[in-house]
Amino acid sequence: MQRVANCILKVDDYVLMLKKPRRGWYVAPGGKMESGENIKDSAVREFKEETGLSVDQPELRGSFTFIMRDGEKTTQEWMMFTFFSTSYTGELLDVSEEGELEWVPVDEVLQKPMAEGDRHIFKHILNSEEQIYGTFVYTTDFKLIDQDMDPSRPD
Repeated sequence: MQRVANCILKVDDYVLMLKKPRRGWYVAPGGKMESGENIKDSAVREFKEETGLSVDQPELRGSFTFIMRDGEKTTQEWMMFTFFSTSYTGELLDVSEEGELEWVPVDEVLQKPMAEGDRHIFKHILNSEEQIYGTFVYTTDFKLIDQDMDPSRPD
């Protein structure tokens, strides 16, 4: 099972987001964990690789399972650990190999194109300090077909 770690960086009233070229969807910078790497170190390393910035004191805010299904068959499954930080050091990259970096006003984050599961994650983490756990089930073309969140949050 693949493991991924990312970090939502909110500074003042802006969130640093990465627009991925494949679908044009916005995500929190992050990526695949390396063998033997702990989740926090992975989130910090991946964030720096993708943005040039080092996040300060990231806090784990969410743990998620993602499942891709083709009919009843599971074709892919991975876990994602999402951290949150409000400060950083370093200089933002002019160009990221992973996509376009953009400081997005907090009140516009949920309006950006993104996977529906990510929309739920951003909504919770930007509005609560409480950790959240969840499972998201998608079709192979990324249509959200089921979700289970703890704590449950009304949409």
